[in-house]
Amino acid sequence: MNPKKILSKRGQIAHDTVLRVDFDLFFEASGDAYDKDNNPNGKFPLNTAENKQSWPLLKEKIEMLLLEKSIPPWVANYTSCLGDESFRIALAGFLSKFLTKCPINRDHLGVSAGATAIIEMTAWLLADAGDVLVIPTPSYPVYKQDIGNKAKVERYDLVTHHEISDLENKPALRIKHLKKAKKKIEKQGKKFKVLVLTTPDNPTGGIYTKKQLNRIADYCIKNGIHLIVNEIYGLSIIDTTHPAIKEDYPKQRTFTSFAQIMAKKKSPYLHLWYALSKDMGISGFRVGAVYSQNEAFIKAYDNLNAPHLVSNHTQWLLAEILSDHAFMEKYIAHNQQLLTESYALVVKYLKKLNISYVPSRGSLFVWADFSEFLKKPTLKAETRFWELLYEKTGVLLTPGEGFGHSKKGLYRIVFPCFEKADLEVAMQRLKGFLKYYRKEV
Repeated sequence: MNPKKILSKRGQIAHDTVLRVDFDLFFEASGDAYDKDNNPNGKFPLNTAENKQSWPLLKEKIEMLLLEKSIPPWVANYTSCLGDESFRIALAGFLSKFLTKCPINRDHLGVSAGATAIIEMTAWLLADAGDVLVIPTPSYPVYKQDIGNKAKVERYDLVTHHEISDLENKPALRIKHLKKAKKKIEKQGKKFKVLVLTTPDNPTGGIYTKKQLNRIADYCIKNGIHLIVNEIYGLSIIDTTHPAIKEDYPKQRTFTSFAQIMAKKKSPYLHLWYALSKDMGISGFRVGAVYSQNEAFIKAYDNLNAPHLVSNHTQWLLAEILSDHAFMEKYIAHNQQLLTESYALVVKYLKKLNISYVPSRGSLFVWADFSEFLKKPTLKAETRFWELLYEKTGVLLTPGEGFGHSKKGLYRIVFPCFEKADLEVAMQRLKGFLKYYRKEV
């Protein structure tokens, strides 16, 4: 008997639905990762959004807390399904000071076990099965599964450009793009129910301007569309004044949190996502948050969040850290410095190789154009080049498949997965391979 056949229909679909096309290779590469002393021929998984560079500083803080602090009694008990109040107070204070620069009300926060749970829950509560969630491309591939596996919400990839040169200054999304998408979706008999933006963006590192966000918010409110802004990389900002990269930024731009716009408009259609996984480099701690002034949404979230609760021990520990604003200020500055230096290293090599890329203002990524190396502008050719690069060098990038972009041959490089010195080894391997490949092609 085929074991799959005794599963439910939902189970069979889950069995056949791969989470990510690059996950198997990621775990293979991680099991044979480069180490200067112990595994100099090892691999470089640069395809998953993990920030490992600042972990030593945070690890030291966590170990000190565990030695000095006694675990409070409430940690062993049930707490609010929105997250324990003490943690939401600490998180609200942290977000207000460092991310949003405006007051965050803890009663408008919901906390779940990671960004994935937040996305899934939000899709479930804001849209019905068959409704459409629109995302400007290129965008995080796994949104499709996060909104579709359980909530059955459909992803619509909104293409706003073809060449990455169109993204040198800011994301290309305009109101005309939204109007066109809405018309097309409704023509299919479906509802444009949710729009998701990420700033800083994944994978381009672009930052939406305050003017853009205001215009888009007004359009969504007018048309009854829920606008969610994902600020999961909101504190992973690149120092664009750094001497090695400043020439890429003729216009300086600062990150503006969508929470400031939410505070002024006070609309039930506006929401904010955040998680500690990227800015703090603790994906394994599984802590995500949604912020909304929609009281009905928060109440529904409270009633449905029980399967996605964050461990009380994790909440207590992180509340202690987030409440220490002096440490967090030091950590954020340290992290941004390391991010900038590693980013500068990657783009230095891309410039030498004459590889086009989007100048990043934040996030953990470089979105680069390797299309010249494709024999044909097809998904098959794109995948084959990605596989060949890994086979010959051990350098694993994120493939373009799933990002929804119209141009083939674009790949994402995650730069804070290794220390700077190790990252340079990966870039040297990439350089050698591309020089050889150019001669062959």
